[in-house]
Amino acid sequence: MKVALYGSRHQDAHVGDIAKLVVRLIENGDAMVIHRKLYDYLVSNIGENFARATAYVTVTSDAGFAADVALSIGGDGTFLRTAQWVADSEIPIIGVNTGRLGFLAPFTIEEAAEAVIDRRLVNYEIECRSLLRVDLIGGSLDTWPYAINEVAVLKKDTASMITIDARIDRAPLADYLCDGLIVSTPTGSTGYNLSVGGPIVQPRSPSFILSPVAAHSLTMRPLVVDDSSLLVLKVSSRTPSFRISLDGRSVNLPCGTDIYLSRAPFVVKTVCRPGHNFFDTLRRKLLWGASAID
Repeated sequence: MKVALYGSRHQDAHVGDIAKLVVRLIENGDAMVIHRKLYDYLVSNIGENFARATAYVTVTSDAGFAADVALSIGGDGTFLRTAQWVADSEIPIIGVNTGRLGFLAPFTIEEAAEAVIDRRLVNYEIECRSLLRVDLIGGSLDTWPYAINEVAVLKKDTASMITIDARIDRAPLADYLCDGLIVSTPTGSTGYNLSVGGPIVQPRSPSFILSPVAAHSLTMRPLVVDDSSLLVLKVSSRTPSFRISLDGRSVNLPCGTDIYLSRAPFVVKTVCRPGHNFFDTLRRKLLWGASAID
């Protein structure tokens, strides 16, 4: 089995466990691809013994590599960056949580090692997650044009509200007077979307969620639409530009730019435990199963 490894560089408490995982994979005979930044971080913290032990692994920051599975070690943000590294290859990703909430990273390091080394992913489920694709007319997007969680169109500074002309399949929907508009995938429904009062949607639901940020009118409520729809947004403002954010990667764009949002032509595949249930995740992460608070 060939394993790709991506991880956060801000986890000193776990660096030893990550290095041990790498050595175990190599001793098991698994070929490895390690992201350059993570590899340099591990060598700087572990030393030359680790460098010698990993002398024959592939180290790269580029996409386009082949692997049977990718390990994302960090939190949800690390998972999003791992998916960008994997890109459209649809390599299944195991999210390993060494961060905080971890909706996308349910495995511990030891559980990930068991899944890959001992069980070879036998009986593990693969869940497909849709992405948003961003195309522009009148502006330039200097980042990966896909988002797993959400695309947020936001005012650039602390000035007055912006107006977002929104159309679905080119038919008029609304003129949002607001601080911004979040277009979320079902995966991202528990992220930024949730914090502004948007609904939680099952990850495999074929839908997008439109949730305004601080809308001027109380009638501007979150809306769930079919993910086969083409969403077209155009911003007008008293300032000459606004901000668009794809999973936290922000770019400034001139007002008048046409933003086209659609479902990406590929998916992100996530590895789930046998018997995985999304509602169990909600109960555990959001404490819905807590009977009382001490």
